[in-house]
Order: sequence, then C-alpha cells, then structure tokens
Amino acid sequence: MTQKKMTIKDIAKLAGVSKGTVDRVLHKRGKVSKKALEKVEKVLKEIEYQPNPIARNLKENKVYRISILIPDYEIDIFWQPAHEGIKEAEKEFGPFGVLVEKFIYNPFQKEDFHQKSIEAISVSPNLLLIIPLFEKDFFLISKTCKKKNIKVALFNNHIKSKNAESYVGQDLMQSGRIAADLIYKTSKLKCDIGIVHINLEPHLLLKEKGFKNYFTEKNSSFRILESINFEMNNPTKFVNDITTYLKEHPNLGALFITNSHVHEVAEIVSKINKDCAIIGYDLIPENVTYLKKGKINFLIHQRPKEQAYLSISYYAEYFLFGKKVPLSNLLPIDIITSENVDYYL
Repeated sequence: MTQKKMTIKDIAKLAGVSKGTVDRVLHKRGKVSKKALEKVEKVLKEIEYQPNPIARNLKENKVYRISILIPDYEIDIFWQPAHEGIKEAEKEFGPFGVLVEKFIYNPFQKEDFHQKSIEAISVSPNLLLIIPLFEKDFFLISKTCKKKNIKVALFNNHIKSKNAESYVGQDLMQSGRIAADLIYKTSKLKCDIGIVHINLEPHLLLKEKGFKNYFTEKNSSFRILESINFEMNNPTKFVNDITTYLKEHPNLGALFITNSHVHEVAEIVSKINKDCAIIGYDLIPENVTYLKKGKINFLIHQRPKEQAYLSISYYAEYFLFGKKVPLSNLLPIDIITSENVDYYL
C-alpha cells in the first residue's frame, strides 16, 4: 500500500483507535474490544506490517542465551579457530540480546566434559551448542536438555540423535572418500595403505568407513590394512608404537591420518626416512609446516571457524527474526596442498 515506515500513531489514525489500543494489539497484552481488534488487524494487513524483532527485544531487554560446550584450544590447538568464530558471532549478535557463554572442557577428560555440561545447562540457556567428543555423555546431556526445553545443536562432530536439532560441519564419510581418492590417484600400485587414528573418537570411524568404501568399490590392487589407534597420553610409548608399526609394514606406501595430529606421524616417518604418502586434516601450524616441507602430501580443511560462527548465527537469526534453522549444513571439503595453503591462511 505504501513504502512509508508506519508508526503506531499512523496505524492508530488509519484504524480510528488510540495509540494505546494499537500498542496492545501489536504486543498482545491487555484487553482490546473485538471491534477495535478487527480495525487494527485490517490496517496491519493493508500496510503489510512487519514487526521489528530486534527493536522489540531491545525495548523489552530480552536476552537469548547460548551455552557452548567446546574443547580447550590450549590443550588441542585445532579448536582455536572455532573459538575465533564464536568471538565473531558474539560481537555481531551480542548488541541485540544474544548472550554467548563458553564452557570449556579438556578434550581428553570425559569427567571434565560431563562437569562442564552440567554447568552449561544450569544457566538455563535457550540453546546448548555442543561438540560431542564423548558419545554416551552426550546422549545423557541431550535427554536432560529435552526435559528442560533447551534446544541442542551440534557442530564438527556428527552424532545421530533425535534430540539434536541441527548440525554444521562436513560430511565425514565423504571426506574419507576424498582422502581415499587422493591416495588412489597418487600412490604406487600394489602398496599397503594404513588408516591411523590418534586418540580415537566415534566420529573418526565415519571417515574410516568412507575411506574403505571407496577402495571396496574400486576393487583396486591396493591392500588396506586394518585401522589402528594410537594414544598420546604417554609420548614415549606413542613414538615407539608408531615406529614399530611403520617397520612392521615395509610395503606401506600411504597413510591416512583421520584427525589433526597428522604432524605427529609425519615427524616419525621423516625421522626413519620412510617413503610414504601422508594425508591428514586441518591447518594447525605444525601441519602447515610439514605440508610446506613436503612431509605431508595433502591436508583436508574442515573450516572449524566457519562451523562455529554459522552454528551461532543460525540460531541468533532464529531467535531474533524467526528464520528457519537448516537441519544440516555440510560445508565444502577443501583439499590443501603446499601450493595453495597460504591462500587459506
């Protein structure tokens, strides 16, 4: 009807009612006669009135709380970009009443994860955003959230749960297939290929499954060794175990490391002069150094900063504007080499 921004006064004049009546209709408070309600609603329909949720939130001092359960990047540097993404989102949406609070846990201590989850829920957030490194504890947390009417969203690690409303991250099986494709196209035929987990987490098995499926479908001459997990809690044993593994497989031509600890393996491979292609994940400084030296052939970038930022922004826009949150947002799978890594940094 008009492009002019209509005020309560304008609407009241068009409807032939008081400003107070219009205010009560818009904010759904107080009593309004049926006749007056019909007049105001008729005008609102004619002018295609759209409420300003941000202005309303600021006026009413409404706060939406988002609790984030996230690993400590000082213990595992992979998570540093995710913390940066959270900071960006907090800066963008904080002025409009979206309160973001981090609950930081030790990624290697299940008890700490459990304790921080209790703290995150205790502040009665509208949303619990979580990286579920410990599967059983996550299911207990998500059930508690459902009882308390707290929304649950995941990023980075995907666990199937009827209590989790959304996921932002990569298609983990597809990323495993891409790693397999890179090895298939660059490694020597008839060599052995190793799949190495370091500090195994459930979601890493999805990468392994995608990797194995690729070679099963290709029916190639490569021999895929049984996957193996190495724990880093004892550094000396860790180095000795990997060294033994490498020496026990003289025909090993390629290694798929399923997480960001790929540099740990690359260092050992380099020291014993093993001729072996290595593919792993993430642009942490150590990995980038080995990539540029040619000790790591490829890295798959998982975009942790973008994962964290998008996870928050989707729900901030849902709370503020009523926008629909995508059930799943699978981010691109970037293949990083020594030639293009600086563009990502």
